Amino acid sequence: MSSETAQVSSLPLPPLQYINFYTDENVRRNRAPLAPRPIHDSYQMFGHTFNADDTIIRSLESQGFRRLYPMHFERRRELKKLNHSLLANFLDLLDLLVHCPDSPKRAEKVEDLSLLFIHIHHLLNEFRPHQARETLRVMMELQKRQRVETAMRFQKHLDKVQDILQNALQSLPDQNDIESNFKVPTEILEHMDCSPSDNGNQEPCYELDRIMCDVVDNMR
Repeated sequence: MSSETAQVSSLPLPPLQYINFYTDENVRRNRAPLAPRPIHDSYQMFGHTFNADDTIIRSLESQGFRRLYPMHFERRRELKKLNHSLLANFLDLLDLLVHCPDSPKRAEKVEDLSLLFIHIHHLLNEFRPHQARETLRVMMELQKRQRVETAMRFQKHLDKVQDILQNALQSLPDQNDIESNFKVPTEILEHMDCSPSDNGNQEPCYELDRIMCDVVDNMR
């Protein structure tokens, strides 16, 4: 027996015979089958017939069930009453099973319990539109908060970059200072003109190197 545990999915496998039709190559070449047309009349699902124009939550009378609560009611109070009735009928069913298990009232109690469960399920389903709206509102608020936080972080980085650029611009020397630092002092030029030219041991580039060194010293 293999030691590996077999993984069993609670859902059926996807229809591979249809998935193979929608490959990237078929979609790019328009070879994939077209999507099914929307249904405008009745259709079958799970053995029941449904109409396309039916409401999302159908009334109990349209489903063939007897209504146990009035048309105008408070859902919370009716749910509590149905819950109490469900518990009372379940205790009655246990009493029948103990004292008279063959009584015909047992089937009646089972039918009553089934009807109570259907009513509770119907009342809970009526909250589905409200739940969908609240879920959508929470999702939109979450997306808004994430986008606001992203924008705030981006603004902080933008302000930081602007401060760095402003500090860099302020640290740059003035244009007039740069031009004055590159100007050669007249004393040096006069000294070069008055310096003896018959000094054979003096190198020809010595004076120019000294001038550049003075310029660099003046720039500091």
